[in-house]
Amino acid sequence: MKLLHILLILVSLTFFANSYSQEKEELTPIMVEIIPITAFLPPITATKTIKPAITLLFPVSAWTKKNTVGFDLSEIAFVNWSAGGTSSISGLVKGNFTRVYNTEKSKWVSELIVKYGINKQDGLDIRKSDDEFRINSTYGYRKNESSNWYHSAKFNFNTQFTNGYKYPDTEHPISKPFAPAYTFLGAGADYFDKAKKFDVYISPVTLKSTLVLDQTLANKGAFGVTKATYDSEGNMISKGKQSKTEFGFLVTNYYKKEVWKNITMENRLSLYSDYANNFGNIDVEWKLQFDLVVNQYVSANIGAHAIYDDDVKTTEVIDGEKVAKGPVLQLKQTLGIGMVYAF
Repeated sequence: MKLLHILLILVSLTFFANSYSQEKEELTPIMVEIIPITAFLPPITATKTIKPAITLLFPVSAWTKKNTVGFDLSEIAFVNWSAGGTSSISGLVKGNFTRVYNTEKSKWVSELIVKYGINKQDGLDIRKSDDEFRINSTYGYRKNESSNWYHSAKFNFNTQFTNGYKYPDTEHPISKPFAPAYTFLGAGADYFDKAKKFDVYISPVTLKSTLVLDQTLANKGAFGVTKATYDSEGNMISKGKQSKTEFGFLVTNYYKKEVWKNITMENRLSLYSDYANNFGNIDVEWKLQFDLVVNQYVSANIGAHAIYDDDVKTTEVIDGEKVAKGPVLQLKQTLGIGMVYAF
């Protein structure tokens, strides 16, 4: 009986041993290696993940702007000065506001320029020294992104804020707001080099309009408009026209460069010739200015402004009578030191 019990125990142990061995053999082949799911996905970098989110939340605008306002002041005073002289003080308020829309194939540049200056000399009334209101706007489109040439359209407008006088006569203004006012509207080709800040615009089809919206000046034929007509007794037959339209060829140039450290040169040139009225006789407007930067808020400037317009006639008083003269070269020179603020 004991022998039978021993045999049963040995058989049981052998069975359990074989079962354990079989389970062990069965478990071994079904072991699985866990592979991360990222191994099957393309590599993801921080740049690729963040950039689309930033682009959606903060899209880059094609518009840029620059606003500059300033005030120039110059003064000279004499007290017991043996060499003599006249004390004077001058002030000039100016502003330049620019808006630029720029994409790979198009650009639209618009600017508003305003200036107004006064001068006070000892013993004299306040006189106007500068007066300008000007709008320039140019839109261009190019087919090739690597080209500097654009198909362009240009609009220019300029006039003044207050009456102008031939001092010391302050009773009879020789100019007024919108008398004159000039507009240029045309289409052509524009060569624009952004890196060098160089711009040349050529328009063979430009419409020039001269406005003299003051009947007294229009009757005199000021600034080239048709003057009033009178009979032999001095009675007015027809009023002077308040506008004049011309069609001609326009070339403009803009160039800006830092010629020395903290000294920037800005050049603007406009040439216009009318097809119907003395073609080849060119109206010229040229501005040259040097800006000397002292610091962020203080600057000095030296400038020259020249105009030649065949429609602007001059007069000269001879023996108490006004005698008409032909057009002459108009020149203006400026020098100012003052405050400037850009935003």
